[in-house]
Amino acid sequence: MATDLYDLTVPVFIRGLRNLSAILEKGAAYAEEKGIDPLTLTQARLTQDMAPLAAQVQYASDSAKGAVIRIGGLDPVPMPDTEQSFADLQERIGKTVAFLESVPRDRIDGREDAQVVLRTPRGDFSFTGRSHVLGFSMPNFHFHVTMAYALLRQAGVPLGKLDYLGGL
Repeated sequence: MATDLYDLTVPVFIRGLRNLSAILEKGAAYAEEKGIDPLTLTQARLTQDMAPLAAQVQYASDSAKGAVIRIGGLDPVPMPDTEQSFADLQERIGKTVAFLESVPRDRIDGREDAQVVLRTPRGDFSFTGRSHVLGFSMPNFHFHVTMAYALLRQAGVPLGKLDYLGGL
């Protein structure tokens, strides 16, 4: 039995974003409990040439909505990358989830072989719907969610694997 492309994208992105939201809640609570300026955490980096936590959340959001927009041939949903606080990041996640929930299944299913073009400053990259999801969008999305988790974990936030995986 085949799996529909919608099932490989929208619900997976929504679950990952909700798990990310819960991880950020723990980060905010930790900052409050320890008397840490929350911006110390939202601007934390693993290394100088890597984006901070706030950007990792923005990139995860962009990966999820961008994949669905490209595959479904939908209009762009611009979200300026201005979030700094935990509350701002939660709002960004909420808007992204609301957008994903609004996407009709029939805009995604059946697009496995459709041409998808990712336009970047480095050039255009062509995919099929399937290769875009499996070879680019999902790995990219999970990379940024993992980095957000790792940044908070490195800062001492008490997170474990089940926080990343969410409710099983």
